[in-house]
Amino acid sequence: MDSLYLAYRYITYNRIKTVVLVACITLIAFLPFALQLLLDESERQLMSRAVSTPLIVGAKGSALDLVMNSLYFGNERPETISMEAANRIWDSGLAMAIPMYTRFQARGFPIVGTAMDYFDFRNLRVASGRPLAVLGECVVGARAAEELNLEPGDHLISSPESLFDLAGVYPLKMKVVGIFDRTHTADDLAVFVDLKTAWVIQGLGHGHQDVIQLKDPTLVLKRSESNVAATAKLYHYTEISEKNIDSFHFHGNTEVYPISAVIAVPTDEKSGTILQGRYLSKEETQQILRPANVIDGLLQNIFRIKNVLDAVVSVVALATIMAIILVFALSLRLRQREIQTIFKIGCSRLTIAKLLAAEILIIVSSSAALCGAMLMVVHQFTHDLVRMLFIG
Repeated sequence: MDSLYLAYRYITYNRIKTVVLVACITLIAFLPFALQLLLDESERQLMSRAVSTPLIVGAKGSALDLVMNSLYFGNERPETISMEAANRIWDSGLAMAIPMYTRFQARGFPIVGTAMDYFDFRNLRVASGRPLAVLGECVVGARAAEELNLEPGDHLISSPESLFDLAGVYPLKMKVVGIFDRTHTADDLAVFVDLKTAWVIQGLGHGHQDVIQLKDPTLVLKRSESNVAATAKLYHYTEISEKNIDSFHFHGNTEVYPISAVIAVPTDEKSGTILQGRYLSKEETQQILRPANVIDGLLQNIFRIKNVLDAVVSVVALATIMAIILVFALSLRLRQREIQTIFKIGCSRLTIAKLLAAEILIIVSSSAALCGAMLMVVHQFTHDLVRMLFIG
């Protein structure tokens, strides 16, 4: 106890040196453990959502981009496919097809166009308000609603893809009709609409004044008995309401309209295998993926990077330990008169060793306590950190 008291008085007197030593030891101990916590949580989050999604069909290209866009609504944009891809799966009778169209954003949050089957598939339940019912409505994830301060009855405007949109696609003012329960997944950060609403945002569907009733000659380009062609001056609605919803329509065949991907949910394992076999030909323009395999490959790459980081941390740790040894060695040189005084009052070399050991014990214990506290904080917020750093 006497040695600990003397060591405590010494390190409190030399505060700056003590703080530097504690900080160095704490960081070296904290980094590998914190990194492991983040990687474990990222693996859990990524794999849980990937495993629960049997198959994804999309355009041939980057498998990772397709999976990240379909599962986590990332900024990666895979090549689009058409609605025919979903109909093809339905017609096979082997799986349920859930089309997805993730391209647009609203105030920084992804707008996900999909079918009602998606909400049952992900077990999404409306906490307040009601589900989607008509064109132009949206249901918002819990986290997005919280950050945007949205409630049922509010409105949310889609963000333009560029400042100058030469295609004439205008932002759509959507009515928020519901807020989903928190699921602690990517769904919490999404704004859900039906596919037709997503196509309206893209400009594939629109509503405008009744061209037959037009009386302003500047709005009519050509008029005949069977057709009326309007000019670009014709006003296009940017909000779908009860008054104008009947004017909204789509030109052409909606089966060739774009989607990002299709989630295929086979009726059984055999049906899933048969369905995968139908996408193996060289002439096939689409690919079918098991998200769990793609994410597993991503995690293997992450762990390879972790091995490199572990090696770097080990080298830095070794250098830090050598620096700490050097600090103590120099400290002994500077404390020669103090040590001689201790000898003169009758203390042995063992007493000197006890004093030094007590100093090291106090510094290491302080570092361990601080490191433990920091790891507890990281563990408490691991989920949010992983969402921010790894999934986005």
